Amino acid sequence: MKLLFISLGCDKNLVDSEHMLGMLEEKGYTFTDEETEAEVIVINTCCFINDAKEESINTILEMAEYRKSGPCKALIVTGCLAERYRQEILKEIEEVDAVIGTTAYDALPEILEQVFQGKKELKTEELNRLVRTKAKRQLTTGGHYAHLKIAEGCDKHCTYCIIPRIRGSYRSVPMEQLLEEAKELAEQGVKELILVAQETTLYGMDLYGEKRLPKLLKELCQIRGLRWIRVQYCYPEEITEELIKVLKEEPKLCHYLDLPIQHASDRILKRMGRRTIRKDLEQIIARLREAIPDICLRTTLITGFPGETQEDHEELMAFVDTCEFDRLGVFTYSREEDTPAAQMPDQILEEVKESRQAELMELQQEIAFDKAESMVGRELEVMIEGQVAGENAYIGRTYRDAPNVDGYIFINTEETLISGDFARVRVTGALEYDLIGELI
Repeated sequence: MKLLFISLGCDKNLVDSEHMLGMLEEKGYTFTDEETEAEVIVINTCCFINDAKEESINTILEMAEYRKSGPCKALIVTGCLAERYRQEILKEIEEVDAVIGTTAYDALPEILEQVFQGKKELKTEELNRLVRTKAKRQLTTGGHYAHLKIAEGCDKHCTYCIIPRIRGSYRSVPMEQLLEEAKELAEQGVKELILVAQETTLYGMDLYGEKRLPKLLKELCQIRGLRWIRVQYCYPEEITEELIKVLKEEPKLCHYLDLPIQHASDRILKRMGRRTIRKDLEQIIARLREAIPDICLRTTLITGFPGETQEDHEELMAFVDTCEFDRLGVFTYSREEDTPAAQMPDQILEEVKESRQAELMELQQEIAFDKAESMVGRELEVMIEGQVAGENAYIGRTYRDAPNVDGYIFINTEETLISGDFARVRVTGALEYDLIGELI
């Protein structure tokens, strides 16, 4: 049967989607990108913030129209929205045939069989279950890079976040399982491995009683075929000297870290339930840059959190101006039901949130432009992502650029380059967030 699979949300969700695609491929399904051809439609949803929730709901409603008529015989909803609103989805959208929770997606092939027999299905499992599938992952990233999800769930319980309620407590994937998966990915041609989790820095605490991310990174670096290994979502308070040492010494590890900081006002950080204060953040950033001078630091911020004053906002602006992050994203606070922050007084007006977001992004734009200009003249290793249509130019990424969130480098050349190849490039110019370069 022809199956259309729609994956929404984060890279961690994408890993689940790729495992599901592997199971379905093993069962003989073929895949299509055309809604009008699909006999089965599966939507892996997200509901982390309100915009993600709206996108998921709109996608389900859009696909429900194809379930009403045409070849579609089954519409399946899985992922975070399915876990959080399972009963509501089945009740309100009659075209949906099955709803599968976040820890039950390995049952997808069997659930489809039940749906084909005319049954409506609701499948959930204990929230702290760790799913493992034996089917070969079907990569959707082009094949030269892939994400490796090293843990599931979260124990931080930040006051704005719904993740622990829909993904469960923090649980690490056993190291031998991760190494096996990484070797399989390398054998498929993956050259860049991107480690993801709700928080990567706590990897191993629940299984081994200690942080094992440095050891895991060392083991991954031994795998033949892998050229770059990138680490994302490192909570600053959990970064150890051992981790910094490994990042500095292992040549396969990209000098790149994603630090989800969220704010810099001590008062707001406390209201958020974060484990750091501004002084801690400044110290860890300084330590990372001292140990690894060429490190690229990315962070994300939330503006308009309940009770955020103009003074708090100005303190955050000053922090961004001082720290000069290489990459930075800003979200307006999303009031999520069933979170402590949703019940807090002094909720901020949307126009105020958006105004503060715009101010932060304008400031960061200046910083980003200066950072890009400072790269001119440097020689960098670049992973080729593809060719610019109709031109003798290629698109690539440096170690400073994670896929789909950061910038690119454009390389003008008459030579033929292949996606996934590495090339040595000299930076010759800057275009706002992107770079221009020439082959060496």
